Amino acid sequence: MPDTPAWVRDAVFYQIFPDRFAASERVPKPGSLEPWDAPPTNHGFKGGDLLGIVEHLDHIASLGVNALYLTPVFQSASNHRYHTYDYLAVDPLLGGDGALRELLDTAHAVGMRVILDGVFNHTGRGFWPFHHVLETGGGSPYRNWFHYDEEALERGRPIDAYPLARQRWGVAQDEPVLSAVEDQGQMSRARLGYEAWWGMPALPKLNVAETAVREYLWNVAEHWLRFGIDGWRLDVPAEIDDRSFWQEFRRRCRAVNPEAYLVGEIWHVAPDWVSGDRFDALMNYPLAEAIIGFVGGRSLNEPLLRSHHEYARVTRLDGPAFAAHLGELLSDYDPGTTAAQLNLLGSHDTPRVLSLLGGDVEAMELAVLLQGTLPGAPCVYYGDEVGVSGGKDPESRRAFPWDPGHWQSDLLETTRATFGLRRAEAALRSDGVTLLSSAAEALAFERRDGDGRLAVAVNAGEAVASLALGGTDRAPAVLLATGRAREMAPSVTSTDGSVTIELPPRSGAVVRLA
Repeated sequence: MPDTPAWVRDAVFYQIFPDRFAASERVPKPGSLEPWDAPPTNHGFKGGDLLGIVEHLDHIASLGVNALYLTPVFQSASNHRYHTYDYLAVDPLLGGDGALRELLDTAHAVGMRVILDGVFNHTGRGFWPFHHVLETGGGSPYRNWFHYDEEALERGRPIDAYPLARQRWGVAQDEPVLSAVEDQGQMSRARLGYEAWWGMPALPKLNVAETAVREYLWNVAEHWLRFGIDGWRLDVPAEIDDRSFWQEFRRRCRAVNPEAYLVGEIWHVAPDWVSGDRFDALMNYPLAEAIIGFVGGRSLNEPLLRSHHEYARVTRLDGPAFAAHLGELLSDYDPGTTAAQLNLLGSHDTPRVLSLLGGDVEAMELAVLLQGTLPGAPCVYYGDEVGVSGGKDPESRRAFPWDPGHWQSDLLETTRATFGLRRAEAALRSDGVTLLSSAAEALAFERRDGDGRLAVAVNAGEAVASLALGGTDRAPAVLLATGRAREMAPSVTSTDGSVTIELPPRSGAVVRLA
C-alpha cells in the first residue's frame, strides 16, 4: 500500500495565484500597480497578497474547500514567482514571513491545510549564488551550483544573463534565446555562458548533482515544513533526473512532518513517480483532459485547445469512450494513490477551463460534478467557481472579480453543492468506484464505502439519456442535481430492485442507492 497522508483523501484543494486573488490594505505596496480589473500582462503586478487570502477564507471555505495550494510565495522578480531569488523569505509584496504565519495559523484554526510550490530545478537570475558568480566569475565558490560554460568561465568571458537583444525592451524578458530545434542545455551554455531552463535567460538551471546544492534545497524543504506548511507541490520534477535526490527529499520532509503531502507536476500517466519512494501523488492532468473531452461536446474551443502544449491532446469522447478511458486511468495506479491524486481541471499553466469549453457553463458544471465525485482530491483553480474565463498565460491569470455581479451563480451553486456533498458522504472519498453503464453521450458510475452506495450519472448530450444504476433494496433518492436537471428533475425508477434514471440533456445527478 502506498504511504499517502490520510488527510488528502478527504481534501478539497483551492489553487491560488497570490498576486491575483485578493489584496489587503494591511500589506503596504511600494509603488504603483496594474489596475485590478485590467487585463493581466506578463510583467504587471496586481498587488494580491497572503493577508488578502486570510481575509477571504470565508469564501474559500464556503466552497467545501479544506486545503490551499499556493503558487510560489518566495522572493522573486516576477508576478508568478517561479524566478526565485531567496527561498528562505516570503516576498514582501505578499506580506513577508509574517503574512504566511498569519495565513497558516488562521487556516489551521479552521481545519484548512496549506501546501506551497517548490521550484527546485531552476532559480531566478537574482538568486544570490548565481549573482555571486556574475560578480566574481570563475573565482566564486558557487560556480558549481549551476551549469556554466567552464572553458569560457576560465577565460574570464562575461556571463550574458541579460542578452542585449532583450535589453532593448527595457525589461528582463523570459523568452528563449534559442530556436525550438536547438539543444536547450548546450546551446544556452554557448550563448549565455550557463544552462538556462528551456533556454530562458531568466531561469538558470541548478546543478542538483552538487552536494551543497542538494543540501541547500533539502534544508529549504525542511525549513518551511517546520514553519508549519503541510506539504509541497514540486515544479517540473522530471527535469531533475536524479531519483536519489527525490528519495532523500521525501525522507527529510516526512521526518519533519509524517503527514506532509508531496505532489509532483507530471503531466502524463507515470506510476513510477508514485511507487512509494518519491511522491504521494501527481497533478492529474490526464483525468482533466478526459473530462474536458467528454463534457465539452460541440462547445469545445478547438483552436484554444490546439494552441496548448498539453491540452492539444484533448479529443471528443462519447459516454462509452469516456467510460473506457476512465477505467484505464483508474487502473493505472494503486487505489490508495488514486485517492490521493490532485484532480484539477485547469491551472495557472492552462487556459481557463470555461474558455476551453467555449464558455458553456452547463459543460463546466458537469466537469465540476465529475471532478468532485471521482476518486482523488479535487483542486479548484481560483475563480473557476465563479466563471472566470481566459486564454493562455497571461489571460488565465486574471484578478479575481470580487463583484458578485460578475459571477456565474449557477456554477458557484454547483461547486458548493458538489464539494459539500463530497465532504458529507464518505463514499465519495473512498477507493471504491465501479462503472455502471454508458450510452450515447452519458455514463454512470457507483461510489461505495462499506454499505454506503451512491450512483453518479452525467449526460453531456442534447437528448434525454436512460442509464441503469444497478440494484438496491431501498428507495433511491436524488441527493444532487446539476445543469438542466435543476429545472427538469431526473426521473428515477426502481423495478424489482433495479434502478434506472432518465436524465435530462446537459445535466448530472447523484443518487443514493444504499
